[in-house]
Amino acid sequence: MEPGSLTSRAGVKLKQLREERGLTLREVEKRSKRLASQKQNPDFIVSRGWLNNVENGTFTPSFFKLYALGVIFDVHPSSMLSLFGCNVSDFGRDRVMFTPPKTHLADSGRPEDTILVPLRPREDLRLDRTSLLSGLAEIWGEIPIRLIQHLDFQNNLYGRVGISDRTMYPIIRPGSIVQIDQSQNSVLPSQWQNEHDRPIFFVELRGEYLCSWCEMRDGYLSAVPHPLSKCEVRRFAYPREAEIVGRVIGVTMRLDRRRMAASTKTGGEDGDRRSLA
Repeated sequence: MEPGSLTSRAGVKLKQLREERGLTLREVEKRSKRLASQKQNPDFIVSRGWLNNVENGTFTPSFFKLYALGVIFDVHPSSMLSLFGCNVSDFGRDRVMFTPPKTHLADSGRPEDTILVPLRPREDLRLDRTSLLSGLAEIWGEIPIRLIQHLDFQNNLYGRVGISDRTMYPIIRPGSIVQIDQSQNSVLPSQWQNEHDRPIFFVELRGEYLCSWCEMRDGYLSAVPHPLSKCEVRRFAYPREAEIVGRVIGVTMRLDRRRMAASTKTGGEDGDRRSLA
């Protein structure tokens, strides 16, 4: 095994973790046997000889043994897996490459795979108006960890469509959260085939935001609503009165209008759960 290989480096790290915790190979084996007995599964047993080979970079541990070592070293299994190049945080992105051909129910994760994020107390935050979200604390409710893995506040912006903003209804419903690509902030002539291919932009106005199709002509930006929204086209001098924040590249929204109505009455905290599509 080459000294610089991933398995070799992982083995060195495991040995470091063991020694930092003051454990010998024999003590790790003893503790793993207790865990295996509790789980009634011998696969959790980590023998001292086998662990010595792992630390030397000769063996790659199975999930059961990595789990056992994580429990013994007080390190989360996801961190143990990442030592050997298996990053659980990549799951949400990697699964997109292999979308099954048949429609199916998506695995939403176990109940414990969510966290509760409270609404940041802000006097200027109005749920009825479309706004930018500067951080995760402004997305509230029970958030699936998988959604958090998709959120990238360093490279993307996120916006919340106001509960009373029906500009792009029904493509983007009131209360939706949209992902914004700031690099696409120009309205360019394009050959879109239908309304779903037509670029939607997040636009900053004086004291407010809106989410709409856009057209540029003679120095004016026209914010074009969806025809079913019954909203009117709005026209602004560009860039004095309107500035394009970026193109909407992702959206997550609630389809149950009854829950949306309840959310409006309670200030948006009525179980507003969501996941990125």
